Amino acid sequence: MTYCLGMKIKDGLIFMSDTRTNSGVDNVSSYKKMFTWTKNNKASITILTAGNLATTQALVSELNGRNISDNSRALELFSQPTMFQASKFVGKKLKKIIDGNSSDGLRADSSFNATIILGGQIKGGEPRIFLIYPQGNFIEVSQDNPFFQIGETKYGKPILVRGYDYEMGFSDAVKLMLLSFDSTVKANLSVGFPLDLHIYKADTFREGKIKRIEADNKYYSKISNGWSKALKAAFNSMPNFPIE
Repeated sequence: MTYCLGMKIKDGLIFMSDTRTNSGVDNVSSYKKMFTWTKNNKASITILTAGNLATTQALVSELNGRNISDNSRALELFSQPTMFQASKFVGKKLKKIIDGNSSDGLRADSSFNATIILGGQIKGGEPRIFLIYPQGNFIEVSQDNPFFQIGETKYGKPILVRGYDYEMGFSDAVKLMLLSFDSTVKANLSVGFPLDLHIYKADTFREGKIKRIEADNKYYSKISNGWSKALKAAFNSMPNFPIE
């Protein structure tokens, strides 16, 4: 299982993902699920991956241009004129990979499925985030749905719904996202540290601040403990249910 989150605010985009790919009593493994491509002064594109690891590895390999003879990186990706076209391009590649691995070569077998969050900005357009489904189709963030989650989404969604504000700054947005991950990590052992973070500032067209957050990160520990205490205090402040 996994948990990835992409969010749009007024100042730009924020992406966060866990790295756990397998969790058992004696078998815990990690793999990077966040990938960023940049072309200075032209474009910055980030994807988050969830689903079959072989499928997502194959997709990232193709986007890296490893099937191109001159070893040029992401030439096809950066040839897309808009983020919409980039999402369409990635969606087609994803569907082709899934169909190629399915049992009959025609349908998207669920065992090979993967879901992608793609976000970024191409010069001439605004920062945008898309959710790409295994079938290759996609949807975009909106005012009604300003963030996308993939993987284990249910535990971390309530805090996002209550706390999100389009006008919030990067610092508050990252805090909100970390609390969403904190709820998920505590509720499901299949999601775990370290977490990868990418902050993209609008109109910079280059890789933003990228950070790996470990479980013992001081800031994370502070807000995790503080949130637990705040929730308990809020609960205790509520009136008791009247039982006669």
